Amino acid sequence: MRPLVIIPARGGSKGIPHKNIKELEGKPLICYTIDAARKFTTDDNICVSTDDDAIIKVVEAYGLRIPFKRPGYLATDNAGTNGVLLHALDFYERKGNQYDMVVLLQVTSPFRRAEDVIEAVKHYDDSIDMVTSVMPAKCNPYYDGFEDDADGLLVISKGDGSIERRQDAPRVWQQNGAVYVINPLQLKAKGLAGMTKIRKYVMDELHSVDIDNMLDWKIAEIMLKDKLVEI
Repeated sequence: MRPLVIIPARGGSKGIPHKNIKELEGKPLICYTIDAARKFTTDDNICVSTDDDAIIKVVEAYGLRIPFKRPGYLATDNAGTNGVLLHALDFYERKGNQYDMVVLLQVTSPFRRAEDVIEAVKHYDDSIDMVTSVMPAKCNPYYDGFEDDADGLLVISKGDGSIERRQDAPRVWQQNGAVYVINPLQLKAKGLAGMTKIRKYVMDELHSVDIDNMLDWKIAEIMLKDKLVEI
């Protein structure tokens, strides 16, 4: 099956300025994701979608050609991933290319490995909407996840609150943002928010690191220096 790998990389970054091309242990952050994509497929199936000239310069210096510059309306703080994916898919389909799946790889998951992409793809077929990578959830709504009731008091989010040990609670998962394998027909028909037929691909916590702020960045630096992850 032919994939279109899309790597969104907007220029604006509030938490960490120029995050996508900031060097993590001597390599621009985006290059970790490009490396994983290149071990999965060829460059002609990899699309970095960006609005930023500095990102274009770094990516093309790394040897990956960027075929278009993302329009400004898809690069605002309010622009969603769904529109970015549809824009890129439409660009390639207008050139006569057809794809069996869209593989979304976010730059903020530098420790996601090529094998994670390959294994996630193995979980996919066109009878479902999407495969998403997950890790064991840090918070369990049956055990230590709470919400406010009408009086502003905490109540357990799910169940009756009778579970006393985490081990006895149903297992729950959280998306780690590393890999999404998406059915292109369903993407066009109902968008990411409308997808309900979703399978999981489980990753461990170490390779699920998602860099959103400077604390995450410092943790990633320590993990690389101490060789806590292999990528």
